[in-house]
Amino acid sequence: MPRFRHERPGCPAAGEMAVGRIPYFLNRKQYMITQEQLKETKERVEALNHYLDIDAKVIQLEEEQLRTQAPGFWDDAKRAEEQMKKVKSLEKWIEGYKSVKLLADELELAFDFYKDDMVTEEEVDEAYGKAVTEIEELELKNMLRQEEDSMDCVLKINSGAGGTESQDWAQMLMRMYQRWAEANGHKVTISNLQDGDEAGIKSVTMQIEGGEYAYGYLKSENGVHRLVRVSPFNAQGKRMTSFASVFVSPLVDDTIEVYVDPARVSWDLFRSGGAGGQNVNKVETGVRLRY
Repeated sequence: MPRFRHERPGCPAAGEMAVGRIPYFLNRKQYMITQEQLKETKERVEALNHYLDIDAKVIQLEEEQLRTQAPGFWDDAKRAEEQMKKVKSLEKWIEGYKSVKLLADELELAFDFYKDDMVTEEEVDEAYGKAVTEIEELELKNMLRQEEDSMDCVLKINSGAGGTESQDWAQMLMRMYQRWAEANGHKVTISNLQDGDEAGIKSVTMQIEGGEYAYGYLKSENGVHRLVRVSPFNAQGKRMTSFASVFVSPLVDDTIEVYVDPARVSWDLFRSGGAGGQNVNKVETGVRLRY
């Protein structure tokens, strides 16, 4: 297995591999959760209730559902589709919190039952693992609340300095993002691909569509990615450094409204200058639009 180190923007040595080393968490003894861990789990659930403002979302959901029952609601298909999307989004947040709250209550119940020898330590730990996993997923989605986070995205990879090394590294990144997208239910469409001279690619542009939070999850990949490894293309087996840049932008849909304030628009007109010609200094042929 080759030794290599992949550094992402803002995450130094994120891909460092230690060959033959057993991770600590696989070698340690597991213990049942403590009262403090149970208390922390309940506090995280309550914090989610506060951050997500679930009570307000429940009221808003009832109001939005009433709008769908209005006569002639389906006459405008585009407007009806946007309304149903809003209803589903609210339902998803509410159901997500209910699921987390239920798991936290089941964990507390299992902890109490353990004191009476009605459940085992393994069952309590299993309930704790499920609750923490659901809480972390909902906390992550809570961080992706920007309007563009839920959109599809366009991802472009350009190989940097390093020739064949960087082009091979760019192809590795392309395959990594393709596999990630397919594993998370996204559809990948390659709109532009430029092959490398000997191996790899020079650049690629991919559209990642479908699924959830495509742009939200991938926006942190923006920047220059660096790979340090023993080069398979170098006959002397030297340690080489490769670079590739990644650009991620949201794929804007019709839900984005662009408003241009007429009061902030101004026109500047200019007269041509120079020697000769009938229109010199007479006709204003230069136009500049300012906003």
